[in-house]
Amino acid sequence: MKKTENFFVISNYNTDPSYLLDYCKDYIVYDQSDKNTFDVSKTSLKFQITQHTGHNITDYFKFFIDNYDNLPETIALIKGNIIGRHLSKAYFEKTYLNQYYTFLYNDEDIKATGKKDVYFLASESEFLEINNSWYVAHHPHKYFGSFNQLLNFIYQKPVVPEYCLFAPGACYIISKHQVLKHTKEFYINLNKILGYTLDPKFPSEAHQIERMLHTIYTCNYEVHAYMNNEQLFDLELDKKVSEKGEVLPKNIILRKIKKLVQKNNVFNSRYTNL
Repeated sequence: MKKTENFFVISNYNTDPSYLLDYCKDYIVYDQSDKNTFDVSKTSLKFQITQHTGHNITDYFKFFIDNYDNLPETIALIKGNIIGRHLSKAYFEKTYLNQYYTFLYNDEDIKATGKKDVYFLASESEFLEINNSWYVAHHPHKYFGSFNQLLNFIYQKPVVPEYCLFAPGACYIISKHQVLKHTKEFYINLNKILGYTLDPKFPSEAHQIERMLHTIYTCNYEVHAYMNNEQLFDLELDKKVSEKGEVLPKNIILRKIKKLVQKNNVFNSRYTNL
């Protein structure tokens, strides 16, 4: 097995990723596992325990942040379960040596099951999905209720796509120059909206960024100034929470009104039967 020059950044959760080491000369494993699925001492893994965020993108951005001034020339962003989950072993072995921008994704079934105008393949590895932020209804969102909102928050006057082009699973081969398109602070700030909850699931903002990674790695849009400044970014996020507000059920709102009225000894017939 020929070993690639691509540096493997492996994000792992409850799997044994040691089989991937047969394909590379150098690597780091970021492990979010809550089970002992492999023995680190026996495998001599280059290994770090990281926060369990429910997805792999925070680990990739952590690598960019921690190694920003000393990035490898080419980087393979890989999940511990990539083979069998996001592509076949045959397709992985066809692409892992690539030293150019590559979508590490392949699903032959999509050719047969893809739904025209909803999701389909643009090529053997490029997945297209209608941009309707369907996943927001299934995951919590604290800051952004749609892909378009987040895209416009990050970039100045971006083209809002009708379809999102991406690699499901967020696995790519990229060059260090694609990472260095953005500042270290850019990735620090993005990670703030990717790992704020696992209750009951990881944030829908992670789904939004997953669909935006191709844009992040390749676009020439100008970012808003606060994306490159942690303090300004935090202020902007506070504004987003304030703008979004807390939507409460009607019965809870009515109870709050009743308590307020009673507390201030204001007896108004409109509230006496609440």
